[in-house]
Formats: sequence, structure tokens, C-alpha cells
Amino acid sequence: MTIMKFLNKIILVFGVLAVSILYISCSRETPHIAPPGNVSDGATVQVFSATVKAARNYVYVDGIPVSGIVFAYGGVFPGTAYGFKVNPGSRSITIKDTLPATTQTPLTFTQNMDAGKSYTIFTYDTITSTKQLTVVNNIVVPTDTSSRLRFANLIYNTTAVANVDVYSFRKPGPPVFANIATTQVTDFIPYASGLTDTLYVYAAGTTSPLIVKQLVPSLVPTRSYTSVYNGSYRGTKAVTTIATY
Repeated sequence: MTIMKFLNKIILVFGVLAVSILYISCSRETPHIAPPGNVSDGATVQVFSATVKAARNYVYVDGIPVSGIVFAYGGVFPGTAYGFKVNPGSRSITIKDTLPATTQTPLTFTQNMDAGKSYTIFTYDTITSTKQLTVVNNIVVPTDTSSRLRFANLIYNTTAVANVDVYSFRKPGPPVFANIATTQVTDFIPYASGLTDTLYVYAAGTTSPLIVKQLVPSLVPTRSYTSVYNGSYRGTKAVTTIATY
């Protein structure tokens, strides 16, 4: 082997090594928000839209899109899982409509996420004044065949409205959720699973229901659900039930 060939081979080896080091260094500096299930020590997050008239929303974490599908008012992301994974720490979250012609105000806020915890982000109000409420999901898996249910009051009105009581067709007697104020999310309570039930939402202390809604889906044993009272107080109301865990 000539000296020139030997030197060329040495230069080639060092060149490959330098490029590899540069690639590894750049890879470590690139922020990474993993898709659902890829951050084992991260926080689990779901997003529910109670924003009246919201037609299409996407979720961004630290400027990186995490929702591959659009979801609208009454929708939840992700729709086929209990949440998506987010790196722990202080995260910048944006929920917005990406159409240039939209009148929806982008919602951007900072939220601290703890590793191993589960969160639900509720958006509410209207598209011109969208607000958010982030709550920790205190998940306890039942040791029997019951499920767990909580209630969120995110009804919209231009002025303050009365708190609500929620009754169950299957559990006659006192309300299962009592005196729930707007923007309040209750704790989970044990709830019978596998039964068809109907929820009755009353203005607290009154005798005429504001809305009567069958509890759909039928609750699966050991799972946790959230029923959200949403929509317009003087218009179309809804009670939407989502699986939280």
C-alpha cells in the first residue's frame, strides 16, 4: 500500500467519524414530543373540546403538532386511546384551527406536566374567547366490576347561571353530583358498569330538568369516564361522556 493510499484511508475514516459525531450531537439537541405510547415516563394527556362552534382543532406541544386528526366541538383527542404522551416539565400547549379564514382565537398556555400523571384539558366558552381548564385525573382502578364516573360543568352562557344537580335513573334518591358550578370538575365516584342509565341535569334546587341524556357509552368495568355538560345554556345543550381511562 502506498503512503498516499494510506493517508486517503485515514482521512476517510476520520471524515465518517466526524459526521457521525455531528449527527448524534444534533439528534440530542432536537426536541422530541413522542406520539401516544412512546414516552414511558411522560405524562398522559387527553383534550376535550366544549368550545361552542369549534369546527376543527389541532393540538401542538412546544410548537410541534401531536394531533394527526382534526376534532371539533364535542370531540375528544385522541379519539381511540385514553391520551397521548407528553414529556414531563413545563410545556407550551396550543389548540387552534389552522384554516386561514377561521374566526377562532388560538389558545396557547403553559402547563406543568408531571411524569406518570394523567391530565384532561377541557376547552370551553366560544371560538372568539376560548378558555381552558386542565385537571389531574386521579385514576383508581376498581378491584370489583364497577366503573368510575365524574362530571364536568362547562355549559356556556353570556351571564352567570345556576349550579346544577345531576340525578341518575338507576340510582334514585339524592343527586349523584350536587351543586356543581360552571367550570367545576368533580372527583370520580364509583358507578355501576354494564347498565343502561340516564342522567338528569337540573338547575340546583329546581324540579324541571335542563337536559335528560342517556349515559352513552355503557360503562365498562374498572374504567373511568367523564360526563361533560356542554353547549349553549339558551340554545343546544349536551351531556357528552368520554372514556378517561
